[in-house]
Amino acid sequence: MERYDLLYRLYEEFDTGTLRAYQEFVDLFPPVDSRVALDQWQRARDELDERKEEIRDAFPHLGGTYADLAALATREQAFAALDLYTKHDRGINVLVLDVDETLRSAGNTDNEIPRETLHLLTRFHEADVPIVICTGQTLENVKGFLIQGLGSKMVHSGDVSIVYEAGTGVFTPGHGADTKQLLYETLDKDVQAIFGQVRSRVLSEAPEDIRRGCHLQGNEFNVTLKPNFETGSDDAHDVVDDALVYLLDLLGDAVADVVGADVDAAALARAYYADQDPEIRDVLAATGAQPAVDAADVPDAVATVFERIDVAYYEADAAEIGSLELNKVVGVQSALEVLGIDDPFALVMGDSKSDLRVMQWAADTDAGIAAAPTHASRDVLDHVAATDELLFDRGDAAEMLRTAYAMRLLAGLD
Repeated sequence: MERYDLLYRLYEEFDTGTLRAYQEFVDLFPPVDSRVALDQWQRARDELDERKEEIRDAFPHLGGTYADLAALATREQAFAALDLYTKHDRGINVLVLDVDETLRSAGNTDNEIPRETLHLLTRFHEADVPIVICTGQTLENVKGFLIQGLGSKMVHSGDVSIVYEAGTGVFTPGHGADTKQLLYETLDKDVQAIFGQVRSRVLSEAPEDIRRGCHLQGNEFNVTLKPNFETGSDDAHDVVDDALVYLLDLLGDAVADVVGADVDAAALARAYYADQDPEIRDVLAATGAQPAVDAADVPDAVATVFERIDVAYYEADAAEIGSLELNKVVGVQSALEVLGIDDPFALVMGDSKSDLRVMQWAADTDAGIAAAPTHASRDVLDHVAATDELLFDRGDAAEMLRTAYAMRLLAGLD
């Protein structure tokens, strides 16, 4: 109970709200060329140092940590961090972070990672905590906004890794021959041939409404159709639904061609994946594209290949074909190996089914804790509710990062 008593005393005896306000002002003060503004920043910095010194004096031997904790975390975040540390007896030693609708949100952050969040990532980096960005986006897109937000020096420091295209590749600058790992090259030739065939046909043979309403994301391996309309809009919803049905048909044809099966491949693909995913089943019903066959009618040779290929549906956002052998878990494990993290305890943050796999892996192997925004998919929310209940508002990833950093500070007291 001593740790709880000290934390209670910290937040009762000191004006931690004002302390955090000074810390935030000092941390997020924009670069300006103004003597008046710089003087204001210096006064805030001096006041911050004085207030933190009072806490250091009040907590002998541990004051520096408690001062940093009070300047960073609210009372609720600090006690949540202590509860997590008490439960898991470990501090966070790596971040595993999804981007879209996690670090940033189309609805709340204008699809930009907020400055507060970027600063907290920098704080973790300075504390020697590696960062794994884990996303379905292309490598070039992710590199671009990370360098813009965090700076080239940090991104190329050797402690930042990018798992891109939901695990088909891993990019960890500063690691020589291991810097870029093309995990999709480990798949057998038949699977690679199927993806190559789908990609070569996906736009050239698309119906006009899909060809005009979608674009092919510039992936190295996965085949992803994205809407040419605002994500979440009615137009995006309609064209993504149509694109999903179209991708299922293309996939069925490609699989039948590779395995040499003389079957109604499109109907079999629709039946198989509708049986696997209720969201896909609902889309087929809504678009009048239900197959006239059942999943049980899929020949073994075709089903064996389907079992290796993932069809993902993101409502009003994307329809995608990927490899079930290459998912975010495989990518994260590869990234951790390159980063030299043998015993990870990660903060895993995400919102979708692909992120859920990483969360489940972390829970099953005691390799971390999971956090999600309140608008995440139902399965993700159910998992988070059943574990540590770490939910945050849309666009407010900083709340969880502060809690995780506080957890790390508390772990350092032992």
